[in-house]
Amino acid sequence: MRLRNWILLLAIAAPLVGQQAALGGDAKLKPKEPASFGTLKAVTLESARSQALDWLKGVGKTDATTMEKFEAIWKDGDRGILDLVSATLELGDADAAKLLAEAREPNAVAPTTVPAILKDEKRGAFYRGNLGLAYAKALSNRRVFEEALDTLKVIRPESVVEPATYFFHRAVAEHALLLKADAGRSIVGLLEDVSDAPERYKMVGVLMYHDMQGWREKDLGEVARKMDNIERRLELARGGPVTQKIQKEVVARLDEIIKQLEKQGGS
Repeated sequence: MRLRNWILLLAIAAPLVGQQAALGGDAKLKPKEPASFGTLKAVTLESARSQALDWLKGVGKTDATTMEKFEAIWKDGDRGILDLVSATLELGDADAAKLLAEAREPNAVAPTTVPAILKDEKRGAFYRGNLGLAYAKALSNRRVFEEALDTLKVIRPESVVEPATYFFHRAVAEHALLLKADAGRSIVGLLEDVSDAPERYKMVGVLMYHDMQGWREKDLGEVARKMDNIERRLELARGGPVTQKIQKEVVARLDEIIKQLEKQGGS
């Protein structure tokens, strides 16, 4: 690793460690499970291919045409491991193909619940974990953060081929939904628990972490963040009770700020 990268990581580590120590007395901010301290890492290409092939055979997709398509998928050197695995799941299961097609379609109606097949233990951990991660990633890319986060909550990072992608998209969703403590835990998971997290994920994670350090309750920054969330929800055609509640909070806070300014001006 280059010297500047080591310096950057040292600069990152200090505030993160300090934050963990400072928040240690707050039960709400403690990790729910012991940290794995770098024991998670992406599955190798060879292992992922072997697991995907075993799954494909396990669902009875062993005909020559399917095997030919499988080989073509895994010869694509430009795709990441999760993409290769999810493509295999789509090849072998119509439900998976339909689910991911809907999640990736920008004009499709955003889902409101976690799909039942991702909770069906009969489907197996490999199927549910990696399909769930691919699904959540697609929703996150469309800014459907609520259901992306709900999906990630029903799978475990140990069950996916790319743990860094799990922690990254979980942190992105939690940050966007203003869940500061939860996002902080996911960022720590990305930086500390995953030994081979991509630099781009780590850099964005650090940026989100430092951004959250400037968050203050009831200031104009919080109002702006809530307004951004309202706009996002309206773009998803979610103008129901949840959005209306956030709108009322914004209006009430702006009213308070205006009254404070008027009071200061009259003093």
